[in-house]
Order: sequence, then C-alpha cells, then structure tokens
Amino acid sequence: MSEALQQVKDWILKRHPDREDIPGDLDLIENRLIDSLSFVEFVFLLEQHSGRPIEMETLEVDAIRTLDAIDANFFRAEVK
Repeated sequence: MSEALQQVKDWILKRHPDREDIPGDLDLIENRLIDSLSFVEFVFLLEQHSGRPIEMETLEVDAIRTLDAIDANFFRAEVK
C-alpha cells in the first residue's frame, strides 16, 4: 500500500474509531464510511495526496467506492 493510500485509509479510520481496518475491496459508500457530509472533504484529501485536481462534475462514484479503486484511479503511476 502506498503512503498516500495509507493516509486516506487513516483519514477514514479516524472518523470511524469502531473499525480496526478497512479491506481494500470494502464498499466505502455502501458501508457509510464516506457519507455526503464528509464527501467534499474526502475529495479534497484525494486531491492533496494525488497531486491533481478532481472535477466533481466528472467524478465517477465507482472511482472512490473502495480503497482498491482509489489506488487504481488516483495513486498508481501512469505508464505510457
């Protein structure tokens, strides 16, 4: 797990002290780990750690649904 993804995971765990861990394939939205109140702050966190802007209008929910999806969409280096 990258340091950036670990920081995202830590951010979520801090808001849900009842959890000890978050599996990479756990649906963060369905399990209410990210809700509408924290969504904007969460997207800002992703922008900070990925180093690129995220357009709210074009953001696909599936891109942030799990830690695995977040890693694939925001933190893995692009190879071209």
